[in-house]
Amino acid sequence: MSWVYRSLTVAALFVATCFGQQLSKTESDDLNHALADANGSPKDYLRAIEKHLQQYPDSPRKNELERAAALAALEAKDDGGMVRWGERVLGRQPDDLQMLEPVARALVAAAGKSEAERALQYARRFEALVREMQAQRPKGGDWQNQTDAGIARGLVLEARATATLGRPEEALGLAQRAYETYPSTAAARAVADCFERTGNTAEAARAMADAFTVQDARNTDAERARDRGRLGELYVKVHGSEKGLGDLVLEAYDRNLAAVKARQLRMRANDPNAQLTDPMEFTLGAVDGSKLQMATLKGKVVILDIWATWCGPCRAQHPLYQEVEKRFAGNADVVFLSINTDEEQAAVKPFLAEVKWPEKAYFEDGLARALQIKGIPATIVIGRDGAGVQPDEWVRPGAVRGVVDFQNSGRAAKWKRRPSVAGCCWWRRRCCFRRVGRRSRRRR
Repeated sequence: MSWVYRSLTVAALFVATCFGQQLSKTESDDLNHALADANGSPKDYLRAIEKHLQQYPDSPRKNELERAAALAALEAKDDGGMVRWGERVLGRQPDDLQMLEPVARALVAAAGKSEAERALQYARRFEALVREMQAQRPKGGDWQNQTDAGIARGLVLEARATATLGRPEEALGLAQRAYETYPSTAAARAVADCFERTGNTAEAARAMADAFTVQDARNTDAERARDRGRLGELYVKVHGSEKGLGDLVLEAYDRNLAAVKARQLRMRANDPNAQLTDPMEFTLGAVDGSKLQMATLKGKVVILDIWATWCGPCRAQHPLYQEVEKRFAGNADVVFLSINTDEEQAAVKPFLAEVKWPEKAYFEDGLARALQIKGIPATIVIGRDGAGVQPDEWVRPGAVRGVVDFQNSGRAAKWKRRPSVAGCCWWRRRCCFRRVGRRSRRRR
């Protein structure tokens, strides 16, 4: 289940239940029945919410329902619904990042000039907001990559909208900036489109060779096959046959591989954890300013308590960590680490002073990405061999002691990741439902 769809489900049920007291009993019952009948399908969710809004056009929860409809349209790949409901959300919240990009993308797909004008405005706003976000945080490798990719996606949408408006030269400049900012298949395709519009078929073929060879996790096999077909068509237009096409592809492959390596080196210069996947190779910054090289803990059992200042369940769970930690006091082969995931790192030190947690705390510095943490509170036990386990029932001290004892015994199996509900542990249905690193003031 994708993150968008999880968000959709939570948003829709949140409207139906948490705000039920603000609806009439009749409307509340109708909404609950409609969502229950949707059977988990985003298309059915969308139709159910649309039908409900037709029946109750003045619903006191109209805003939340329209947002849920937009998320359903996004997951269902319904461009018409995305524009219809997404623009209503943006009319109230013009800086909504979650809506700006998909609405602009849906408008670009419509290929009309009126739609392109609106898409251009939304894409520019999206790019500007991502740039602001990038400037507000230190330039760590992961954050730099994420925000560069976002900026590039905004520029691609601007290029496509500008091309639809009949300004191919301007569109080409935007597409090339997108590819320079963060190389991707979408950016390379946009460059190829713009070159073709300006009549430069040879450069269009070169750009499609980039689209075919650039490393892009978003690209599917079906899309690669289409890129290969288009690349061949463009090359044949210029050369009459595909003779020599292999050389063009190899040249693009070498060029893109060199660009990726150069980017990785730049990222590592700013962030030693950039591109790392092994948690035991990370370097973590502590709240007190010191550094911890996880490699120095190899051969030990390491227990990671992953939390945030805004997470109520994390606070409630903490005394149980301390109880387990006492069990292993004096055992030099078992190490407990407190890992904070707040974006606003300046808030962590005052928080620790307020709650009087005695242990030293570290910032996650990309560790949550390497461990694929989706929600908090979360716990990872890393064994002597570097393999990790996420206990199903972390809250039970006995269960955790058993996991740590097993890892400490040297009998642990290879990596076995056992995620619990929504990435959380003991809080179960009252967990935070928050992505790691996402700021929230909501406390329980």
